[in-house]
Amino acid sequence: MSPVRPRHPGPCRRAGRVPAAAVLAAALVLPLAGPAAADDEKVRLPVMPARLEAGDPCTGGSAARATAVPWEQQNLQLARTWEFGAGKGVKVAVVDTGVSDRSPVLAGRVSAVGDAGTDCVGHGTFVAGLIAAARADKVRVAGVAQESRIVAVRGTDERGVATAASVADGIRAAADAGAKVIQVSPALAASSAGLDAAVKYAAAHDALIVAAATPDPVRGSAGREPEPPRDYWPAAAPGVLSVVDLDARGTRPAAALAPRGADLAAPGDGVVGIAPRGTGHFIGSGASFAAGYAAGAAALVRSAHPELSAGDTARRLIRTAYPADVPRLDPYAAVTSVQDGAARPRAARDESVALPPGNGGEGATRRAWWIAVAGGSLALLVAWAALVAPRGRSRGWRPAGRAPGH
Repeated sequence: MSPVRPRHPGPCRRAGRVPAAAVLAAALVLPLAGPAAADDEKVRLPVMPARLEAGDPCTGGSAARATAVPWEQQNLQLARTWEFGAGKGVKVAVVDTGVSDRSPVLAGRVSAVGDAGTDCVGHGTFVAGLIAAARADKVRVAGVAQESRIVAVRGTDERGVATAASVADGIRAAADAGAKVIQVSPALAASSAGLDAAVKYAAAHDALIVAAATPDPVRGSAGREPEPPRDYWPAAAPGVLSVVDLDARGTRPAAALAPRGADLAAPGDGVVGIAPRGTGHFIGSGASFAAGYAAGAAALVRSAHPELSAGDTARRLIRTAYPADVPRLDPYAAVTSVQDGAARPRAARDESVALPPGNGGEGATRRAWWIAVAGGSLALLVAWAALVAPRGRSRGWRPAGRAPGH
């Protein structure tokens, strides 16, 4: 299995998107309790949409709760990391569909810009939960930085459709609200002068933007003709930490869109998150969720090492990640590492790279079923270590305003 490649523009093999229609037809199956649960103790989780089509009702609560530790929390070794801090004192903005102020696991830690305290789609609330959700009674699903504070910023319309102008406005509003980490879920096919200026504005306010390297899967994306690798914005902009999604086996999901490169890789396929209301859970797949995990890790670093700038935080996350062609997020090492060497030089613009495909036609449902049947946390950690062992190239992270234009 070949590793994921870094953000070096050049031709790539397409690495597929999760067929959303198939996932919607058969909701994810997860263990109901911990590793000792019987095989027939399963819970089916509804799928969190990336956006709503005309006529779709707002996403409500979920009657299902996943009480086992999700695979992504085990792979990121979050329980070990929390011994050293949980993001206290750091504001993390979520530029998305809004963040519901009715979520009990975020209660008292969400401030909204404008009307962003409501979330019809539910996507922004899900992402905010990956970053900062507190553990509820008898539930082991939790955010990376549970003591951080969420700034809810609307970067889309109420149905989840984003434009360069809406994302630019969201980034500026997040910086003005004092966020030191800005997670951006939309991944746009083109930038604009306003969006480029917003990225530089955030950098001038010492805010680190952590963005999805590709768009999330949407309904009707299954069966489309493959698209060539390309840049998506604002992830491709200088000064932005671009994050690509991996599944439980360490590969890109089947049928995912391929970026021309990325700075970090993190779990993003078949991950468990919160509902816009109530204590139930949803399942989600896409690079925006990987960016949520990376944003949570950035909050941990900025809390534990307040002397670091936004750029220093990005470089630390990259350098302390598991060695691979695209470094794989390691929050524990990012928080605890005492050495922070110089970044390696960025590869030439014309270097050819490749993002590997996923696991054939499997979607999130079959991969999660494999996890539920095949093992507990130890097996997953061993498998993860084997996947990320080969050392590859890593990209020297470019601060905003100090690199040539794109």
